[in-house]
Amino acid sequence: MKVNKLTYSQKLPIKLNDAWDFFSSPDNLKIITPQDMDFNIIDWDEKKAYPGQIIQYTVNPGFGIKMKWVTEITQVKENSYFIDEQRFGPYSFWHHKHFIKKIDNGILMDDIIHYKIPFGFFGRILNTIYVQNKLNRIFKYREKKLNEIFGNYSK
Repeated sequence: MKVNKLTYSQKLPIKLNDAWDFFSSPDNLKIITPQDMDFNIIDWDEKKAYPGQIIQYTVNPGFGIKMKWVTEITQVKENSYFIDEQRFGPYSFWHHKHFIKKIDNGILMDDIIHYKIPFGFFGRILNTIYVQNKLNRIFKYREKKLNEIFGNYSK
């Protein structure tokens, strides 16, 4: 059983409270997700992230396949981190840690994602030729959008 790991980091020139307000609101996910993913939240309680929060989405991971994705926010430490885990969706395992910390002139965000693709050997091949590249593209898009919204970080 292979569990894959990806890490992403980004610095932004914003205050910690402003970063937390933005990232802990599921409503902002659509803004930082590529349009071709056709990402839509279909159910959530319109509150900032808290342990036990369930969020339901529809998403198009590719090939015109639209699917439902359900995540749960399992842990939260305000102005520091939160963790979301898939309950139903495209992965056989999904665990995403979002860390935010204050640095000089802004914040540092670190994302650590552990995931597993279903379908055994075929899933491992699919990850190598498609999924990992797609996730990297999504986070590259997010980096670009966040720089457009908040500006580029400079020390």
